[in-house]
Amino acid sequence: MATAAAAAKRKPVFVKVDQLKPGTAGHTLVAKVLSSKTVLQKGRPGAAAAGPAARPTRIAECLIGDETGCILFTARNEQVDLLKPESTVIIRNAKIDMFKGSMRLAVDKWGRIEVTEPASFNVKEDNNLSLVEYELVNVAEE
Repeated sequence: MATAAAAAKRKPVFVKVDQLKPGTAGHTLVAKVLSSKTVLQKGRPGAAAAGPAARPTRIAECLIGDETGCILFTARNEQVDLLKPESTVIIRNAKIDMFKGSMRLAVDKWGRIEVTEPASFNVKEDNNLSLVEYELVNVAEE
């Protein structure tokens, strides 16, 4: 009986896009990929034989979302291949990065992206969290 309770405790809690906040991490969510735009491509394909430093670097900004809103996801290298427009993905252990005052979702080596069954929801595209600008405020210690 105790093992079932332990397994239930480990079950990830899925969040919705509109619950994402700056400075948070450990998010697991299901999202649909709306678009993907390559923003950086360095190195030559096939250069991996020259050593790890010569591996090509690819970064794409992918607009992903669910029925509550959408956000830009920064995909790196092989993640770019998983986040194809129209696909549905499960993103595990994602974190919020700030880029020029706005939120970006990202997955580092501790997270995972899986392509899953197409979702039945329609993405709420008029609630783009990456368009909200945050001002960094230093709180003075009294």
